[in-house]
Amino acid sequence: MKTMKRKKIELLRKSHRQPTIDFIRIREGAQIPARATRDAAGYDLSSAESCTVPSGGRVLVHTGVSVRIPRHYHIEIRPRSGLALRHGITVLNTPGTVDADYRGELMVILFNTGEEAFAIEPGDRIAQAVVVRHADVVWREIDDFDDFGTTDRGDRGFGSTGI
Repeated sequence: MKTMKRKKIELLRKSHRQPTIDFIRIREGAQIPARATRDAAGYDLSSAESCTVPSGGRVLVHTGVSVRIPRHYHIEIRPRSGLALRHGITVLNTPGTVDADYRGELMVILFNTGEEAFAIEPGDRIAQAVVVRHADVVWREIDDFDDFGTTDRGDRGFGSTGI
């Protein structure tokens, strides 16, 4: 009986282990992605270069870091709320998705919705990376929508639950 309990505890521990993301700095001065607080979901990504995002324009910003993401995980690149509020800077393809089989440099497409150009220097925090676990699924074709079952919402989309 004790052996079964130990095995269950070990399986539980394994299921809650932190994934490891290996990284390489490929540009001088590249910053390690880091959380601003212990409980933050996102890891801040910093620029490895000087550049300017013109008003109404977009720029591909290099972070100087390449990563190896574990299988069944991906990284979502998201805007930083302070940059969005104060300067109108957002990530253009939000969220940007970095798949586990990608081995290139993390780069961020920044877009300036503000009225003034936005200057970026090496080390400036430009976006955040959220590490997400995802499931492998099987897509199964069915013959009839009746097989879907019914819900209160049905096929009503885009704003159907209110503003």
